[in-house]
Amino acid sequence: MKQPTPSQQLDEQLKPHRNAIDEIDATVLKLLNERAAHARAIGELKGTGAVYRPEREAAVLRRIQSLNHGPLPNESVARLFREVMSECLAVERPLTIAYLGPQGTFTQQAAIKHFGHAAHTQACMTIDDCFKRVETRQADYLVAPVENSTEGSVGRSLDLLAVSALQACGEVVVRVHHNLMGKTGRPFGSITKVYAHAQALAQCNDWLGRNLPNAERISVSSNAEAARLVAQSDDENIAAIAGVTAAEIYGLEISARCIEDEPSNTTRFLVMGHQETEPTGNDKTSLVISTPNRAGAVMGLLQPFTDLGISMTKFESRPSKSSLWEYLFFIDIEGHQKDAKVQEALRLLGERASFVKIIGAYPAAVL
Repeated sequence: MKQPTPSQQLDEQLKPHRNAIDEIDATVLKLLNERAAHARAIGELKGTGAVYRPEREAAVLRRIQSLNHGPLPNESVARLFREVMSECLAVERPLTIAYLGPQGTFTQQAAIKHFGHAAHTQACMTIDDCFKRVETRQADYLVAPVENSTEGSVGRSLDLLAVSALQACGEVVVRVHHNLMGKTGRPFGSITKVYAHAQALAQCNDWLGRNLPNAERISVSSNAEAARLVAQSDDENIAAIAGVTAAEIYGLEISARCIEDEPSNTTRFLVMGHQETEPTGNDKTSLVISTPNRAGAVMGLLQPFTDLGISMTKFESRPSKSSLWEYLFFIDIEGHQKDAKVQEALRLLGERASFVKIIGAYPAAVL
């Protein structure tokens, strides 16, 4: 009797596992379609109401992570279920999300991370355009960068948050990896110019100083725009700093990966729309305030948070556009504006501040 070959023996050992996977796949497909049917039914019951509920999605993702026993890590589980929810939501109506373009920016990456690939991402030339697109209901939501762990806040985003009628309804945190790329992946010594967003240039300052000390650094509107400019140029001695997605979209070769100075480089984004969210038990509230320019005024504004035991996760000042040497203060606190303690703090704050605007209360980012 002919002995089975090693390959045949391996196939026999793999067969029960493959059969089990086939059965599981069939069951998963059946359940996904059942889930989509329930999502459609929910959409019909809502009628013209909001099809996207940030607090519901955050609760689902946190519940799924709490049930997860591996071997898939929680981050992977959240990503998979985000896509499931994205596709089910698209059965009701695909969402349109405005982001700072062109294609391949980290802001687009944040939009996809939060809303999934079934959402329609819509590139805008500026952050101002993103806000206008949603304010005029040409898009459902926007995703805007608000701060980076290395370089701090994004000033233009904060300026718009202070005046826009849109509500913050979610946040996204994206780990940022910068890469040097060009048309041919030429040696560093031949590069004469490096294009990137100003924040990316700053986040890679030490690396550029060590490796490209003589290259001119040119700031552009986004890293993806830098990649696009390099791809369209006839000059092979220029390079861009951008993410891997931008290299793929614009056909560039990566010369050096992960050139950011801080390995934990992370950017935080806010999701803005027309709706308020309900509390989830793990929320943040963002607000902007101002106070008369007198000694001890800022300390007095913050006292209600201290007295009520409310943790402040962000405190940033920006010059006021209306008065010389007066400032707006952007504050993020833990808790939802509808929580009793937060309501009391906001009441006391309103008695002391000359201006208070709640940017929004939203679920904390699910990592």
